[in-house]
Amino acid sequence: MRVGLVLSEAFSGLRRNASMVISVVLVTFVSLTFVGAAILMQLQIGTMRDYWVDRAQVAVYMCTSISQSPTCVDGVATQEQLDAVTEKLQGPALAPLIRDVRFENRDEAYANAIRLLGEQYASVITPDQLNETFRINLVDQSQSDVIVEAFTNQPGIEEVRDELQYLDPIFSALTVATYIAVGIAVLMLIAAVLLIATTIRLSAYARRREIGIMRLVGASNRFIQTPFILEGVFAALLGSVLASAAVVAGVHFGVEQYLRGRVEFVTTWIDMSDAWLVVPVLVVIGVLLAALSAGFAIRRWLRA
Repeated sequence: MRVGLVLSEAFSGLRRNASMVISVVLVTFVSLTFVGAAILMQLQIGTMRDYWVDRAQVAVYMCTSISQSPTCVDGVATQEQLDAVTEKLQGPALAPLIRDVRFENRDEAYANAIRLLGEQYASVITPDQLNETFRINLVDQSQSDVIVEAFTNQPGIEEVRDELQYLDPIFSALTVATYIAVGIAVLMLIAAVLLIATTIRLSAYARRREIGIMRLVGASNRFIQTPFILEGVFAALLGSVLASAAVVAGVHFGVEQYLRGRVEFVTTWIDMSDAWLVVPVLVVIGVLLAALSAGFAIRRWLRA
């Protein structure tokens, strides 16, 4: 097979169907950009979850002078109740699950509250109104229910709180956004596949006389099909490159230069290395779908 002739036929077809080729490029670009965005969002969710799961704590809040819980009818938690919590944490049932425990007394809680709220609250809040707290880091955060059950309804304990539960709605919302992006990407990819197939059929119809002559002189089906497949691949490849550039630019300008400095509660972000990992995935998806759809379309047209 003469490579030069095949390539010249492919580029000739691209020139003849410039408007359709531009449509294929744009649809492929938009669809693969959504695919890249969905992949990066899932990577970001995974990065955030790994970070916070490793640092999320189970907090055991002891009773204060203003606690309203039924377990706090005796008022401020006594030293015996504090010792009972410590003993249970160090016992054989819970100790293997715990990585470390930090105890925050009333004075530390008071200092933290004044630092967060401001000095104007120093005369309003008193240390006995604030919880003494055991902050527990687990070896496996998925075992947090064991800690919660162990201390729930125990006298002297106002509340047992798994801090990771407050992050679950955020992760759920981000996951839903990922699914939406994937759904849009799938619809756009279907449109791109159909558009590529239509473009190839129109190109074949426009060159039907040339194809007839090639058949008469004994050209193989492979020789006839290859230029048309390359037309679809070239158009999809260009769309894939544009989508890859959009993904890389989005991470560089959107994440590294904008979000990283403005969204302070998120301390772990995807970076350029993640963006470059997505690039070959987008190129492979674009080229593979174009080759398959173009090959299927031209084979059906030649059999017709």
